Amino acid sequence: MNEWQKIKQRAAWSWQGWAHVWRTEASLQQWIWANVVSIAFALYLPLTGGERAVVLMGGIFVLAVECLNTAIERVVDDISTDHRDRAGQAKDAGSAAVAIFAIGVALAWCAIIWRLLTA
Repeated sequence: MNEWQKIKQRAAWSWQGWAHVWRTEASLQQWIWANVVSIAFALYLPLTGGERAVVLMGGIFVLAVECLNTAIERVVDDISTDHRDRAGQAKDAGSAAVAIFAIGVALAWCAIIWRLLTA
């Protein structure tokens, strides 16, 4: 298989993963709407290029971490649907990763707004 075919195959798998998360996780759709609002503000407000890059990149990373969280949930549920403490902890840790990243983006926005208000 040549390199171009491998790239196309990887892109197809990525798209399948994204489509699955989109169909099955309402939280991804909520984060997309949060990104739409964030992007609108990032483009409207007089931000520096670095500030704009941080909030745009942060929003995309939240979506990526949400996809990883879904992957963790699927693997845990595939192993067993029985209630197991460690399985719950793994799912909770994935959820916490999304929350922590989102808090980081919110803090970046707070710092940016602070600069805008005190400039």
